[in-house]
Amino acid sequence: MKEKIIEASIRLFENKGYSETSIQDIVDELGVTKGTFYYYFSSKEELLMEIHQNYIDHILKVQEDIISDESKNNRTKLFEIIYMLLRSIKTHGSSALIFFREMNNLSEASLAEIIPKRDKFRFNIEKVVQEGISSGEFRSDLNPSIITLGILGMTNWSYKWFKPDGPLSDKEVSEIYTEIILHGIEKEER
Repeated sequence: MKEKIIEASIRLFENKGYSETSIQDIVDELGVTKGTFYYYFSSKEELLMEIHQNYIDHILKVQEDIISDESKNNRTKLFEIIYMLLRSIKTHGSSALIFFREMNNLSEASLAEIIPKRDKFRFNIEKVVQEGISSGEFRSDLNPSIITLGILGMTNWSYKWFKPDGPLSDKEVSEIYTEIILHGIEKEER
């Protein structure tokens, strides 16, 4: 039942917004009582936090698997991280939307748990960029922090417009993003 509450809430939060969705809306959607809701969650904010935790923990795990694969160069790792983020819009689209759109509805205590994970995700990308610079794969005259923020800006905003059933697949958009990024940071051959 906990998963059903989460799934129904994700749909409602996506369509109505977190603030406009009541616990009554959630239980009505499922045909259960408020007691059922409160058995699993102490508040609507705790439910929102669970959605945030599930999303960030999932993408961090996948990202860490990509980064730890020593058979891949940094260019490939960067592509796979971008592809994973766009693929997550396809597989976890509503959760991604809620993660980015509804973060301002989390309490300070909840943000204190989420922000370090979000920062870790960013620092992991920055590490790939820095290692690519160190290995000579990427240009050394650009700032890794700014490159990372640019990558995150492109990919994180995609949830607003990317349609998995649209004219381009998640892989095709990832390839375009990677080309845009790497033509700016790839080391020129002389």
